[in-house]
Amino acid sequence: MEFRHLGRSGLVISELVYGNWITHGGQVEEDAAIACVNAALEAGITTFDTADVYAQGAAEEVLGRALKDQRRDGIEIFTKVYWPMGPGKNDRGLSTKHIKESIDNSLARLQTDRVELYQAHRWDVETPLEETMQAFADVVHSGKAHYIGVSEWTAEQIRAGAELAKELKIQLVSSQPQYSALWRVIEAEVVPASEELGIGQIVWSPLAGGILSGKYKPGQSAPAGSRGADPKFGRFVEAWMNDDVLTRVQALGPIAEKLDLTIAQLSLAWVLQNTNVSAAIIGATRPEQVVENVKAVGVKLDAEVMDEINKLLEPVSVTDPKETTAPNPRA
Repeated sequence: MEFRHLGRSGLVISELVYGNWITHGGQVEEDAAIACVNAALEAGITTFDTADVYAQGAAEEVLGRALKDQRRDGIEIFTKVYWPMGPGKNDRGLSTKHIKESIDNSLARLQTDRVELYQAHRWDVETPLEETMQAFADVVHSGKAHYIGVSEWTAEQIRAGAELAKELKIQLVSSQPQYSALWRVIEAEVVPASEELGIGQIVWSPLAGGILSGKYKPGQSAPAGSRGADPKFGRFVEAWMNDDVLTRVQALGPIAEKLDLTIAQLSLAWVLQNTNVSAAIIGATRPEQVVENVKAVGVKLDAEVMDEINKLLEPVSVTDPKETTAPNPRA
């Protein structure tokens, strides 16, 4: 494993972060989930990302049980707040009430007294930013989180949040956007703003939901047991399930083979070449997937290889920065 600073902060995290969106408390049984966490630890991953909304708290609980016997100072735990956690009008968003209640609930589920990073899971159009940032400052100053971050915020929103964070004497150190060789919407605006502000990217879906693993073949049904074949979770990859995309992904095979990599390892290495990426989040349903993904760490792709990948995928990749903006669930 290799390690990077999270933005310009002093916090050092593993280049690959183990995340449990979809999998823990949902797609896989707890024994398999804990086996994946153990595989991550054995591979040198020290950083773990979750959120209160994942399986409505169950994912945090599973992660808490999986990590309870680890030396707490040797790992970094990240979680998030924003999405609805109950039927009440205040069970969602980034109000003071929801943030302060949510951090306590997350810490209880995770069986810890603090998290290294507490993140706004989306932008809240109904709560003044000043209120949100003051609540985050209270969380940090109380010792319940060390740093704060955001997820899927636009460059303009990140700038506004960073300005208030500085005034409140807390560190906004990270952005957690979707990013892969197929989904590149952060490159035009979010990355330049983040580099200026000292904010690092912790990217999710670096394999485009598994599309960039190469397991989906043009003209064929999704493999049994894959996310694409799952009636509940298939919606997260259906936009990429067309022959044009899948044919181009298969064409990555010869490039990867020359470097003694799989398509997935090549795709993860591509993401880690972006100097503003502090880490890429990987998920797994089997421990072997963690072991294979870790082989992408330390791989350096030269300019010629990067250019070859970019030219191949450019016709099907998404680059419009407007795609960064996510819908608000209260609308």
